[in-house]
Amino acid sequence: MAAKTMATLSGFRVSLLTVGLLAGTGALANEPQLAAAPPSAHQTAVADMLAHGLTVTMDQARIVRLPARVTTLVIGNPLIADATVQSGGLMVLTGKSIGSTNLIALDQRGEQLMSVQVRVRPQNDAVVQVYRGVERETYSCTPNCERTIAIGDSKPFFETALGNSRSRDGAASTRGAAAAR
Repeated sequence: MAAKTMATLSGFRVSLLTVGLLAGTGALANEPQLAAAPPSAHQTAVADMLAHGLTVTMDQARIVRLPARVTTLVIGNPLIADATVQSGGLMVLTGKSIGSTNLIALDQRGEQLMSVQVRVRPQNDAVVQVYRGVERETYSCTPNCERTIAIGDSKPFFETALGNSRSRDGAASTRGAAAAR
């Protein structure tokens, strides 16, 4: 005798086939076989993400569709990547520095829905590192060379580049808020 049951795995319904076998009789040949429903594109994408992890480029953002019911994201090392939950089951994943970390998705009860490896790769554009003795400076040269922030730069260079970046962000936010009025 066959019975179709449903199980839930991280928010996905999975069709299961349970076959009752009588001792010594083997499979029941006359019972209709239930075909598993083909996975949706979203289920396939999530399965691929879980199997292979996520890759994002440093200083770039990537939009990723999450399993249903995700309310909280936890990043193992927030110096490497950042993630935020957006409406509609989307996540914005941003690469902050080259490396690898993990991402855990939780529902509102704190139950873990998924855990995935996140890799941040270097940018494809031309990055130049200048060494002055033991001091290092990093420049992004696309097409003109400008200071950029990179872990491992000398402290004075890093602080100057970070200050410039914060000033630019503040000016952009102020102008954006003024334009919205």
